[in-house]
Amino acid sequence: MMGAEAFCEEEYGMAGSGVGGTEDVAGGKARFDDIYDRPDPRAYFGRLAPLEYEIPHHAQPVFRQVAAERAALDDGRSDRPAVLDLCCSYGINAALLNHDVTLAEMYERYTSPACLTMSTAELAARDEVFYAERRRPDAVPVFGLDVSAPAVHYALDVGLLDAAFTDDLERRSPGPALSRALAEVGLITLTGGGSYITARTFTALLDGARRPVWVSAFVLRTVSYQPIVRTLAAHGLRTTLDASRTYPQRLFTDERERQFAIEAVRALGGDPAGHEEDGRFHSVRYESRPDAGGE
Repeated sequence: MMGAEAFCEEEYGMAGSGVGGTEDVAGGKARFDDIYDRPDPRAYFGRLAPLEYEIPHHAQPVFRQVAAERAALDDGRSDRPAVLDLCCSYGINAALLNHDVTLAEMYERYTSPACLTMSTAELAARDEVFYAERRRPDAVPVFGLDVSAPAVHYALDVGLLDAAFTDDLERRSPGPALSRALAEVGLITLTGGGSYITARTFTALLDGARRPVWVSAFVLRTVSYQPIVRTLAAHGLRTTLDASRTYPQRLFTDERERQFAIEAVRALGGDPAGHEEDGRFHSVRYESRPDAGGE
C-alpha cells in the first residue's frame, strides 16, 4: 500500500474543487486522497455520488458467493475463515457483504440532509445501530487493511470490521497484530487499490497465511494484474479471469482522464470501444484459488 499521502482506494477522493481531483503522478488518472482522511464516510459518498462509483455494488453478490464457498471448506473447524478486505477504506465491502443493505442505500444515507447535520459521534452511534439491525445470519468475520487510520477506525467503531490494520506492506513487513490476524484469513478481497498496491503486498500477506487463501479481485482494465498473478502462482494459487464481461467502475472526471484510460487499455492489448471510450473506467474480475482445489 502507498503511504498516508496516497490512500488505497483506487482513484477517489476530494482533492481540489468540483468533481475532479488532482492529477495522478502516473499522468492522467485523477487522484482524490482527502476523503480517506476524514473521520467518517460522508465526504467519501458525497464525492463519489456524481461520479457514479459502483464497483462495490457489482462485487457484493460475488464476494458473498465466494466467501460462502471458502467457508464451506472449513466446515469441520470451530472457527470460520476471515475475509481480509484490502484497501477497505470505511468498510464499504464489509457493509455490503455482511448486511442487508445496498450501495444505493448507503449513498442515500450518507448524502441525506439529516445525515449531513450530525456530528461524527452522532453518525457513528446511529450507524452502529443501523448495521446491527441489518446484520445477516451468514455474516463472516471481516478484517480491513488500509493505510487510512481514520477510515478503518470508523469502520471498526461502527461494527463493520472485526479487526482493522494500517500496515503499509509496500514498505514494511506486517506488524505483530496483522501477523496474528493472517492466521485466520481464508479469503482476500479487492475492489480498489489495484493501481497502487503491488505484488509486495500480496507476498507479505501470503507469506503470513496459515490457512488456504483465496483471492477475489476487481481490477481496472488500465492496470496489469500479471505481476500479482505471478506472485500468487508462486504461492500455489491459480488465477482465472472472468472474460465474459467487464464491470463499470465510475465516470471519468474529464476528457483528459478518458484519454488516459483509453491509451492505458490499448497499451495492455485491450479494446476500449464500448467501454472506456464511452466515458467510464471498467474493471475485470480475477479469482485465485489453490491449485489442488482449495484443499
